[in-house]
Amino acid sequence: MARNLFVNLPVRDLDRSVRFFTALGFSFNAHFTDETATCMIVSESSFVMLLTEEKFKQFTPKQLCDTRQATEVLVCLSAQSRAEVDQLVAKAVAAGGSIYKAPTDFGFMYGHSFQDLDGHQWELVFMEAEAVPH
Repeated sequence: MARNLFVNLPVRDLDRSVRFFTALGFSFNAHFTDETATCMIVSESSFVMLLTEEKFKQFTPKQLCDTRQATEVLVCLSAQSRAEVDQLVAKAVAAGGSIYKAPTDFGFMYGHSFQDLDGHQWELVFMEAEAVPH
């Protein structure tokens, strides 16, 4: 059975976050969007729910992580090429995000990273097709 993946992230300013991820080329599902949340489409089966901090607190009894001080999660997305990895990082920086570590190059795998406006860490990775075991 195939499953859908929904990653839920708290954000301080939903409209600002939507503008940021739109600048990176993502789109959103209007059916799951209101003033407290939106559903960012990553693929046919992967989504990121951006929730205002107040909305996010309705789903957990735990205190929210201050992502400016600590890491709560690393979200990793695949890319089609090394160039696409660098392009997405450049778009993120141009839209107000920041680089939080240098690119990594293992020959068969290349990655780079950025932090979004709320400090969530995003990894982008390209892996040579022949390096993936079948």
